[in-house]
Amino acid sequence: MAGHSKWANIQHRKGRQDEKRGKIWTRIIREITVAARQGGGDASANPRLRLAIDKAKAANMPADRIKYNIDKASGALEGVNYEEIRYEGYGIGGAAIIVDTMTDNRVRTVAEVRHAFSKHGGNLGTEGSVAFQFKHCGQFVFAPGTSEDKVMEVALEAGAEDVIGDDDGAIEVLCAAADYEAVKNALEAAGLEPEVAEVTMRAENTVALAGEDAQRMQKLLDALEDLDDVQDVFHNAEIGETE
Repeated sequence: MAGHSKWANIQHRKGRQDEKRGKIWTRIIREITVAARQGGGDASANPRLRLAIDKAKAANMPADRIKYNIDKASGALEGVNYEEIRYEGYGIGGAAIIVDTMTDNRVRTVAEVRHAFSKHGGNLGTEGSVAFQFKHCGQFVFAPGTSEDKVMEVALEAGAEDVIGDDDGAIEVLCAAADYEAVKNALEAAGLEPEVAEVTMRAENTVALAGEDAQRMQKLLDALEDLDDVQDVFHNAEIGETE
């Protein structure tokens, strides 16, 4: 199945994440905290915790730091209680945005999210206003040049729902969120290393932005991602050249 080009957008996002490495650790620690508190500190029996640990290892977090935060969350140590809240809204050109947060103060968080939207030309919407435009799923993206036949054979055998060849040569594998680990393990066992491997909210349709609109959208996304309580920002904008 053919798809639109998204490789440049993914590389752009990864580059911006690398610039914010310090914040990445903070967000992963929160994810570990909530996962361990909800499902216990035994990673073998807690898929969400396993996923958080994978993220921590990918971000080069030391093993003792990971263990400390699991112990802290599962009751061995005192910790903060985080509440998960999702916000939905619109960006430049009507682009849809989902903002996932973890907070110990929902009044502060909604005020900060609303301010970021309004200051940068967006609008905070109501619950359900844009979520229908996204699919909760496992996503793997392989660099251009990867064998599509091999990816397709391994992924579909492991339970993936779709394998998409993008216009720029990248290959995208999609699966149900519940099947993420099985597909990931199968791909890795076959020697296939994705550039992106995550459970995400994937946009079903995209809004192309370029020039000044792309620049304004990126500023809005940066403002949201820079908020301390924000864990993830999902959107359906394809951000082109900003100059």
